[in-house]
Amino acid sequence: MKHSNNTLMAGVATRIPWDHRSLIYENLDSNSSDMEFEFLEDCDEEVPRIRNDSDNDNDEEQKGNEGESNENSERFWETQHQVLQATLCRSSSLECRIRNAVKEYLRQIETETTVCGCGKSFTAVNCRNCLITEVITRLQNAGFDAAVCRSKWRSSSDIPSGEHSFADVMENSRKGDARVIIELNFRAEFEMARASDDYNRLVRRLQEVFVGKVERLNNVIKILCLAAKKCMKEKGMHMGPWRKQRYMQAKWLKSCERNTSSKPLPVGDSGRLRKPKASMLTVDLLDKLADVYYTAVEV
Repeated sequence: MKHSNNTLMAGVATRIPWDHRSLIYENLDSNSSDMEFEFLEDCDEEVPRIRNDSDNDNDEEQKGNEGESNENSERFWETQHQVLQATLCRSSSLECRIRNAVKEYLRQIETETTVCGCGKSFTAVNCRNCLITEVITRLQNAGFDAAVCRSKWRSSSDIPSGEHSFADVMENSRKGDARVIIELNFRAEFEMARASDDYNRLVRRLQEVFVGKVERLNNVIKILCLAAKKCMKEKGMHMGPWRKQRYMQAKWLKSCERNTSSKPLPVGDSGRLRKPKASMLTVDLLDKLADVYYTAVEV
C-alpha cells in the first residue's frame, strides 16, 4: 500500500469507554429556542391522547384538527432543519484542521489510485478498511494522534447487537482532552428506504464525510433519530430497532477498541463501501456557507 510518508507510528490497541449519558449537549446558537432542545430528547413512548365521543360529531372540527396537525408537522421539520444547520455549521479550529486534512488525503488516495492492501478491491478508495487505514496513517504522519476504532455491542431488549469501524483523533491540550470522530460514509448511515420527502431533505443536509467532536456527533444523532421516528409515525410504519437513537449512538459513542496500527482492523462490517450518491470529496456545502451563516446570525 502506498503512503505519503515512510514514517509510521507503532501500533497500539486500547479500549476507550464512552457513555453517551454523560455527554453534555453543546449550546446551540441563539436562534434555537428551549422548544428546540426538547426536540433533541429521546422519547420512546408516546403520551396517549384521550378522545371524547364528541370528537367525531363535527366534520369541520375534524378538518380543523387535520390542519393543525399538518401545521405542527411543518413546524417540526422546519425546526429540525434549523437545529441541524446550527449544529453542523459550528466548528472548532481543531475540527477544521482535521476536516481539511481528511479532504486532502481522500483526494490524494483517489488520484494516486492507492492499492487496496487486503485484496478485497482493486483500489483503497473502494475498500472500507483500507480507506480508513490510509486516512489515519496519513493523519499520523502529519502529527495527529489518529486511530482506527472498532465498536462492538451486545443485543439488549430494544436494540440488536452489532459492530462498526471508523476513525478518530485524540488531542490533549490545556483546555482538556478532545476526541474528534471521523466517519467516511456518514450520510449513508441515516438513509432509509421509503422515507418521506421531509426526512430525505434533512438527510441531504448531512456531510458525506463527517469530522466532528463527540458532542456534536451526539447532537446530530439525536436530531436525525427523532426525525426518523417522526417520519415512520407519519407514514404509519414500524421503525426498525437499528434506526433507534441507542443503536446509532452505539456505533460511535460506546466503548471501542482503538488501534493505531497501519494494518486494517478486521471488523464484521468491513469490505466494500456502499456506493455514495456523490463524490466522497464533497464534504458538504455547509462548510463553505459557515461564514455566511455566522454573518447572518451576528446581523
